[in-house]
Amino acid sequence: MANADERAQGTAGHTALCVDPLGDPFLRTRIALPSRSATYLRRQRLVRHLDQALQTPLTLVNGAAGAGKTLLAADWAAGLRQPVAWLTAEDGDGRPGVFWAYLLQALRACGVPASGAIGLPSEATRVDHRLLAMLAAELNERDQPVVVVLDEYDRVTAPEVAEQLEFVLHHAGTGLRLVLVSRTDPLLPLHRYRTAGELTEIRAAELAFTPEEAVALLELHGLGLPVHAARALVDRTRGWAAGLRLCALAARESADPEVYLKEFEAGSSTVADFLLAEVLKRQKEEAQDLLLRVSVLQRFCPDLANALTGRTDAEPILVGLHRANAFVEHLGRSWYRLHPLFGEILRAHLRVRLPGLEPALHRRAAQWLLSCGSLPETLAHGAASGDWGFTADALIDDLAIGQLFTGLRSGELDQLFAGMDLKAAGPATDLVRAARELSRCDVVRGLSHLHHAEERLAAAPVGAAAKLSCALLEALAARLTGSPERAEKAAESADELQREVPGQLLDKHPEVTALLLTHLGSTLLWAGRFEDARAALTTVADTPGGPSTVLPREESMGHLALIDYLNGWIGRAERKALAGVSEAGRPGSSQPCADGSTAGTGTGIGLLVLAAVAVDRDELDRAQALLHEIVLLSSTAHDPVMAAVHAMARARLLLARGNARTAVEAADPGVHAVVPSPWAVSHEALVASAAHLAEGRPDRAAEVLQGVSGDQPACAVEAARALLAAGRPGAAVDLLDSIAPRAQTGPAVSVRAGLVRAQVADGAGDAATARRLVEQALLSARRERLRRPFLDARPWISSLLSTEPLRELAEGWLTPGPSRPGEPTAVDERPLSLVAEELSRREHDVLERLAGMMSTEEIAADLYVSVNTVKTHLKSVYRKLAVNRRNEAVRRARDLKLL
Repeated sequence: MANADERAQGTAGHTALCVDPLGDPFLRTRIALPSRSATYLRRQRLVRHLDQALQTPLTLVNGAAGAGKTLLAADWAAGLRQPVAWLTAEDGDGRPGVFWAYLLQALRACGVPASGAIGLPSEATRVDHRLLAMLAAELNERDQPVVVVLDEYDRVTAPEVAEQLEFVLHHAGTGLRLVLVSRTDPLLPLHRYRTAGELTEIRAAELAFTPEEAVALLELHGLGLPVHAARALVDRTRGWAAGLRLCALAARESADPEVYLKEFEAGSSTVADFLLAEVLKRQKEEAQDLLLRVSVLQRFCPDLANALTGRTDAEPILVGLHRANAFVEHLGRSWYRLHPLFGEILRAHLRVRLPGLEPALHRRAAQWLLSCGSLPETLAHGAASGDWGFTADALIDDLAIGQLFTGLRSGELDQLFAGMDLKAAGPATDLVRAARELSRCDVVRGLSHLHHAEERLAAAPVGAAAKLSCALLEALAARLTGSPERAEKAAESADELQREVPGQLLDKHPEVTALLLTHLGSTLLWAGRFEDARAALTTVADTPGGPSTVLPREESMGHLALIDYLNGWIGRAERKALAGVSEAGRPGSSQPCADGSTAGTGTGIGLLVLAAVAVDRDELDRAQALLHEIVLLSSTAHDPVMAAVHAMARARLLLARGNARTAVEAADPGVHAVVPSPWAVSHEALVASAAHLAEGRPDRAAEVLQGVSGDQPACAVEAARALLAAGRPGAAVDLLDSIAPRAQTGPAVSVRAGLVRAQVADGAGDAATARRLVEQALLSARRERLRRPFLDARPWISSLLSTEPLRELAEGWLTPGPSRPGEPTAVDERPLSLVAEELSRREHDVLERLAGMMSTEEIAADLYVSVNTVKTHLKSVYRKLAVNRRNEAVRRARDLKLL
């Protein structure tokens, strides 16, 4: 064995030759800091974090290929005052002798002397332990630590190298700061360093570019991009550094860089070349095959991956890909997903490498997901496979047909089935087609598809879920055609079928029963069967909350408000309508409109009732604003109840503004129903009668209302008023006396009836009776702020209102109240509050800044909160004010004196 002097001489000679243990010359490029281009963006937040490496023995910079790890470490190292030894690892560094020879050479290159006794390894495959001990001891004696950066350390796979490195790091003490730049976690006891607070870590999430950093990077490439566009690019690339740089380089060659960055095809870009070469082709064959096949999935677990690959070893492959930062993200609970850009590229590569396989993969995925009960993903993959029979069956068998009408997924499902093949046939496909058409209120096409579905259901054995789905669509068809008999038949059929459907399905889809009862209640309301309608609608309104039943609850409360309004209880109607509007502002209330868009405040029936109430209170501007909002919602023209109440509210507003002829035209709802609606017909007649009265034709006004009986109290009162105007007071009183005593008749009816009787008494010279009746009317109307009946009673009532105690009862809400000297008199015109709940103090702060034209980001900065917090407050403000947009919120807040 050679003695120490001989070893020293041998080492000196070896060093002089400047060769590694293999006899090859040292490659200086491996121990030199990588250069940074002029377009490199220094991100100060990462540099500050990396500065912590000077305080901890070990630092790990871990990220995927192209994440910017190397350039970050090089930029940081170039700015340090203490010596930095840089070594870029290569595959051959798995041999300990070669690795340590290069590391010692890197130390000497940065000016860190090593005693001649240390020398260099003489063999490629081994290192003398004495050499490592002497190196650790020498480093430990240093006053200033040396920083050693090992780049691409994931290429060093030999466990003995990791053990040797850990030995030196441990015994070097404060003389060594080791920085590992790697795609994978090293074979070092990271948990021990982490627990002791001796580990600095920078990982993929922190390496990702923010939208603001992306803007700065693009500017270095000569590209100007607004932050919102940069945010979309960052979302697509997940802030991946190489992807952003490659996109920037390609965009510079494009005629419209902003459009390119928004719409570039990932599969045919330089990004694809990078990922295929640096990520896919570095994997083993089985891992490559798995990545290509799972690229059709939004997320996947080992069992699902096995179903697509026909293998049984997906779990270790996925674990390995994730650990290797191979653009496979772990979602928790054994679920994974691909980086979105990598997924796009793999799908494009799949079509080239395995043409025709993609639909089959979607079909396998759909079948596996269906067996696991994941309906949304089942439907997505079923549609992507082109197997529409399977996809429609999955929706119907799950009893999820109601999700096409209500809930967070209605628009998504509608869009998904928009691509259904016209040749696809079967009960389920016909039911889905019928549901889509009826959701758009296209009754003719909807009924045609529903008829085909019923024929096929009768001819083939199907489950109860399909039949119950059919009953739900029958109820909707009955509602849209104004057919109470059809609605009741559908409800009876549904009651029987619900006994056959598994309980867990009914519990899973409460929207089915809620929608069915809403359709039944609306149809009965149309037919004038208020109490039967109230029973069905109240059941829905009392349904426990949840996203899937938001729309039925909103509709039911709006319909209940309408019943109260038609019976004269405008205060009750207001409260229920406000509750419905508030309900509609909650998540899950959107539904597809006729043009394919979604309406964020439900159907709007509550707003229509509020508009009608506003007319009764003579708040005409508010009524107009509410009717204007209805235009922003789905069309009301095809729903009989909605069309009728919209026509009624609009016509009464026009009458109040003196536009009698226009009011008559507006009063026609233009609905063709199986059964006419008694209240809709009567209110149309009321408008015509009022128009004749306004134009001085009382006889014609009375004639229009000739068929009105006491079964329609509101119409009977108006008919009596017309008879009185025609000079027939006796007939007017007889008609009022014929009104059936009904407990549900409210102040809006009784006040008008009392004023007609008062006018009859006044005309007969019975002033005392007239004053008493007007006094009673004022007392009832004041509680409801019901002004319109008194305004319609001018001019005869004006003189009575100037007498005591009537003047005192009318002051402040109907007539001007007493004013202080020098102040003008004013009637209390405070508008009806549309705030279902009071705004919180923070919501009011946000609203004030909104009125100041501040952006969401500016509001967040001004209030020292996050942007997401501001967005949450804005959603709450919109819901409470029953609006959809910023300018509407500010306008309504000003109307309500909140600003």
